[in-house]
Amino acid sequence: MSQIPQAAIALAKRFEGFHRIPRSDPMRRAHPYICPAGYWTIGYGRLCKPDHPPINEEEGEAYLRQDLRTALTATLRYCPVLATEPEERLAAVVDFTFNLGAGRLQTSTLRRRINQRDWIAAGQELRRWIYGGGKVLPGLVTRREAEVALLLRNA
Repeated sequence: MSQIPQAAIALAKRFEGFHRIPRSDPMRRAHPYICPAGYWTIGYGRLCKPDHPPINEEEGEAYLRQDLRTALTATLRYCPVLATEPEERLAAVVDFTFNLGAGRLQTSTLRRRINQRDWIAAGQELRRWIYGGGKVLPGLVTRREAEVALLLRNA
């Protein structure tokens, strides 16, 4: 099994952030919150129930690694060509899968373009995934552009 690409970890941390509510918690733990797409989330973008207990940053990083490992496994299952591509490409798609879920990758035109090694078309497909809760989210626009930059590096 491949290692989680460092660029995928960096992307997830950059775009998810470790959300905490320091004024209400002197221990600076993350508490569940509703993300812009409307899901209960904690730490670095881990889906949770509203009553999830607060977590510290170390626990958040452990959750992130578990979630990225799941995303990596799914990404390589649905896009096996990425196993022999530069790590940046794998990182871009792992971050996409972490952010939107394996089901979205599995049924997407993005998957088809990746497996055809049509990187330009894959980049165009990535740019389409910018909606959350039925509206364009500026953070997703920025995130997809960062993923496209990795996907097309050395193309």
